[in-house]
Amino acid sequence: MKMKSVLMLIAAIILMAFKNDKPAYRLFTIDGKPVKYEKMLKDLESADLVFFGELHDNPIGHWMEYEITKDLFKVKSENLILSAEMFESDNQVILTEYLDGKISQKSFESEARLWPNYKTDYKPLVEFAKENQLQFIACNVPRRYASLVHKRGFEALDSLSDEAKGFLPPLPVEYDPDVKCYADMLKMSGMGGHVNENFPKAQAIKDATMAYFILKNWSPGKLVINYNGSYHSNNFEGIIWHIRLKYPDLKILTIANVSQENLSELDEDNKGIASYILSVSETMTKTR
Repeated sequence: MKMKSVLMLIAAIILMAFKNDKPAYRLFTIDGKPVKYEKMLKDLESADLVFFGELHDNPIGHWMEYEITKDLFKVKSENLILSAEMFESDNQVILTEYLDGKISQKSFESEARLWPNYKTDYKPLVEFAKENQLQFIACNVPRRYASLVHKRGFEALDSLSDEAKGFLPPLPVEYDPDVKCYADMLKMSGMGGHVNENFPKAQAIKDATMAYFILKNWSPGKLVINYNGSYHSNNFEGIIWHIRLKYPDLKILTIANVSQENLSELDEDNKGIASYILSVSETMTKTR
């Protein structure tokens, strides 16, 4: 058999093996080109802020969050700061007390308002921060205030006590209903039920609060990685829009977790939504 024919046979075998493989995920760049994990990580290392836009019930996404955090720590060490939508600003004290070893794990987990999938998906990150003495920001708005905005608009926040306002960004909150993520939510206001004209404002108070506490804890030379639902950072809107109002020149990189039937290429709808896209098989099991 001629050498050319042998090489073609080998290439065909490799291609067949690839087609028969069952990858759990693939990584893509913003324009849909496949990218290696190591190349993505190198880029993340040079950022000021990294936003991981997760699918809350996707186990591959949560595993990737943990792996990226571990690998960033190898480079950034104590200059790495963790932050998460899953912890509300009025729980910062109890979260910090646990990380500092002042209260027990039992006390922390029973008194903090933890998400149902905390133990499987977010506890590993908290324990990593504790083990390595890293700061962890409880950046989200207390849900009672998001609910208040949903019912009565931003103006309802003005009547809160000074102590309560300490868990919020400075008022009044910047808001532009024409930002696509908010405009799309506003279009749903005619559907009835719990969706009204304040619906996107409740989202905006979450975004503004997360942006505020992230920036409050960031300083040059530090890298903050924030874990949040993908809608809070997709298309570089949400939290990032609020951050850009204050710090337009920060290097901000985003990761979006998406679910697709076909992992060989990135769906057109998923191109452009983030700096990097983690595409996971749509048959992946859920964590809750």
